Amino acid sequence: MGKSVTGGDRGQGVGASAEELIQVQLPLGMLATLEDVQRGFFSLCVAAGREVLKAMMEREREALCGPKWVPNAERRPVRGGTTKSEVTLGGRRIGIRRLRARSVDGQELRLPSYELASSRDPLDARTLEAIAIGVSTRKYGRSLDPLAAGEVERSVSKSSVSRRFVAMSSAMLTGWLTQPLDDFEVRVVIIDGIFFRDHCVLMALGVAADGSKRVLGLREGSAENAIVAKGLLADLVERGLSVEKPCVFVIDGSKGIRKAIAELFGKLGVVHRCHVHKTRNVLGHLPESMHASVKRAMRQAYESADPELARRQLERLARSLEREHPGAAGSLREGLEETLTLQRLGVTGALYRSLRSTNAIENLNGSVVRFCRNVRRWQDGAMLLRWIGSSLHEAQRSFRRVKGFRDMKQLVAALDRRSEQEGVESKKKVA
Repeated sequence: MGKSVTGGDRGQGVGASAEELIQVQLPLGMLATLEDVQRGFFSLCVAAGREVLKAMMEREREALCGPKWVPNAERRPVRGGTTKSEVTLGGRRIGIRRLRARSVDGQELRLPSYELASSRDPLDARTLEAIAIGVSTRKYGRSLDPLAAGEVERSVSKSSVSRRFVAMSSAMLTGWLTQPLDDFEVRVVIIDGIFFRDHCVLMALGVAADGSKRVLGLREGSAENAIVAKGLLADLVERGLSVEKPCVFVIDGSKGIRKAIAELFGKLGVVHRCHVHKTRNVLGHLPESMHASVKRAMRQAYESADPELARRQLERLARSLEREHPGAAGSLREGLEETLTLQRLGVTGALYRSLRSTNAIENLNGSVVRFCRNVRRWQDGAMLLRWIGSSLHEAQRSFRRVKGFRDMKQLVAALDRRSEQEGVESKKKVA
């Protein structure tokens, strides 16, 4: 009988990979040495960078003032020695000795290499990137590569990072919320709100005729009421959102938003009610045991390409609920026609799935929550708008055109035909 190799130590190595068999033990002293090597290597890079910058400044100064120790009676600029200055490096500010050059009348002359190295734009970009990936202002300094012992760094404290973010986000928000919309042919506007305790921030996401997306604007208030919604839409109109072309507004069913659209756009404001919110509202009036069947019936109706068939299916469902659950039946009938707007416009396929709900903004809300997760206390509405604006600006970097964007031209044509059939003059401005 052969000896088994499955029971002893020898058998434990059968089939094991090389990585499992090789074990390397490093003493703590060597680990500390490796950390010192890493810090030393970065310090070497810093020292080398200083020398390179010094050489570049000297070359530029020589181009202005001429070579050292060479008399020149016609030379106008002169060397001015050195002075303490700072440059941006790896998300921080470090000190250097800046070479100086002056004109004969004592004016300081600029050295392009120093201007580039001392720019705060990379520092601002690094700060925004760190906050976007979840680094708190208190731990910002720990996220940077370590400097050598004795090296002085600035602009990494919590207060410094906070001041920098406030100034940067305020300027970004101001420029963004005043950006003209004339060059963006908006034909679909998706509106929804996000709540932060006592604040509600309405957001408007625009879809252009070519399917591209852009966050159009924000408006802070206490609820999704008509005043806040009208203020948001009026600002968009002032910045260039056309009131002379029909536009689809995808909303969650808020009466305040609906009223503001009617007042500003009239019949050119074609409203579509979000299917997800409508389904959720109806199910809220029903016991959990009925959720699956009612949800399935509503989904079948909303997936139908025939709007009349879908309307009959929803009416039949409402009648079946009317006796036992009148609240659910009333919720289903409320705004029923507006839930079928896209079907009546002939929108199908991927574009229909993209526009049938406010999910596009719901996804943005998730990005906002992730971006703001380190904030423990909102001081005021201005702070809230700064953070939300920064998060949306970051999210826009990954925007793509809506799925089914090739069918946008059919939607635009259907909107124009509908406005003509209803007798709305496309060139008449709606108050």
